[in-house]
Amino acid sequence: MGGPLMELGEKDRRPPWLCPLLRASFFAPCKVHSDSSKRECNMYCLDCTGSALCSYCLAHHKDHHVVQIRRSSYHNVIRVAEVSKFIDISCVQSYIINSAKIVFLNERPQPRPGKGVTNTCEICCRSLLDAFRFCSLGCKLSGMKRDPELTFSHHPKAGEQFSHGSESDESSTPKKLRKTAAFSCRINLFSPPAVAVEDWRLWDDDCASLRSCSTSPTTLPIVNYRTSRRKGVPHRAPF
Repeated sequence: MGGPLMELGEKDRRPPWLCPLLRASFFAPCKVHSDSSKRECNMYCLDCTGSALCSYCLAHHKDHHVVQIRRSSYHNVIRVAEVSKFIDISCVQSYIINSAKIVFLNERPQPRPGKGVTNTCEICCRSLLDAFRFCSLGCKLSGMKRDPELTFSHHPKAGEQFSHGSESDESSTPKKLRKTAAFSCRINLFSPPAVAVEDWRLWDDDCASLRSCSTSPTTLPIVNYRTSRRKGVPHRAPF
């Protein structure tokens, strides 16, 4: 009685397409479009959970969830931005390849860990950073048999709050208006004291500040900005 219940619980913690994805063979020529130029099978449909697909096969999988598999050091990888939409990849170490964050699909056994390594994958002993437990999605799937708390299912956090960009923009708008008003007043008055500029920024009524420092553009006084006297002819110091 305990076996089926344990298997049912494990299936609830992982999507039905994960095991077929890990067992699929990628980067082989497509059998259906063998005469085409782009016949390499590097796509996978999460809804059909069949074999790997090429770019021409996607015409039969419209409106389906399709992910692209890539290659790194002869191992299959998938981008975090793609796979994290469907499963929880926590505890799996990610890598950055070609400016993109990826995770490996299957285990990569390492015969001997390097010197000074303090953390390794719980399944294949691959060297890891201290914050991770597994080196691939397949290793995490194997680790679920040991740890019943591991899961690939997304669980929304309780009390999660979302920040709205519109509110932050609206809250920052009055400060921007006050700063603009102070700057325009400084141009019109030409020589205000430095403390007064800071006081203008604290005013609540921006319209009043604009009216108090407004000047007609046709009556601008001519200001001579040359304040220092021109130096005379230099003289050589006496011996």
